[in-house]
Amino acid sequence: MDSHTRPETRYALSGDVSIAYQVMGSGPIDLIMVPGIISHVEFQHEAPGYTAFLRRLSAFARVITFDKRGQGLSDRIAGAPSLETRMDDVRAIMDAVRSERAAILGFSEGCAMSAMFAATYPERVSHLVLFGGFAVPRMLLDDFERQMEERVKRWGTGAMIKTAWPSQASNPEAVELVAKFERLSASPGGIKAYTLMNAQIDVRPVLPSISVPTLVLHRKGDQQVPVDLGRDLATQIRTARLIEYPGRDHVFWSGDTEALLGDIEEFITGGRHAAQSDLERVLATVLFTDIVDSTRNAA
Repeated sequence: MDSHTRPETRYALSGDVSIAYQVMGSGPIDLIMVPGIISHVEFQHEAPGYTAFLRRLSAFARVITFDKRGQGLSDRIAGAPSLETRMDDVRAIMDAVRSERAAILGFSEGCAMSAMFAATYPERVSHLVLFGGFAVPRMLLDDFERQMEERVKRWGTGAMIKTAWPSQASNPEAVELVAKFERLSASPGGIKAYTLMNAQIDVRPVLPSISVPTLVLHRKGDQQVPVDLGRDLATQIRTARLIEYPGRDHVFWSGDTEALLGDIEEFITGGRHAAQSDLERVLATVLFTDIVDSTRNAA
């Protein structure tokens, strides 16, 4: 997406903390995207496929993305916010964009907070979509201390790409992009605080109380959050349906995403429309045909 057409970054006030957010599209449905362990609402548009993914969602919804407090373009804070505090931030964003009710799409770590938000404020959630998530990171905590020390030591080098975006791990440009994404999103101390907080996540007690329609999505070969955690998450939500996809990438915008996007659209709207690329091809065909007919008529 051209820099002149990218969404404008705005701020919502949650208590005394400013939360950065962007809005794309003007559809009749509001869709709040809850980020994973790090985010940067502006720089993520540099990742190939990210903007196209959001643009496809914006064909049927008003898409709202944001940076957690302490990360990206949101105010920095000491330590890491609790899931309860992060729920307040989502409410602040919804109030800022005048959204009474929205579909919530959580990614990775953001799935836990999204599930808690849906359980706590069901009147404000129409649909819940959880991609690459977990209820409790038990399988991610083997040798936790060593993993955390290694993550902090290598922060800003792009090392996260090996599990988050393995299909691009041998691409030097992608590694540098992820390295810059790490540096812009959080400091080494900040990511340590978030990692420690994530180790304490356990939303299993609230999952049975979720009453809104729920869709759990996971890639079978996910290298960062094993698919078993997604399956476990789905079994504990009585309203949930689970769909698994091929692939090893953890990031949602990678690879062949049309099936994923179509499933999200159908779940939220009840219908599935042609991909933007298909629409563009149809338009190009119509225009070309019209030009050919015009030439014939002129002759």
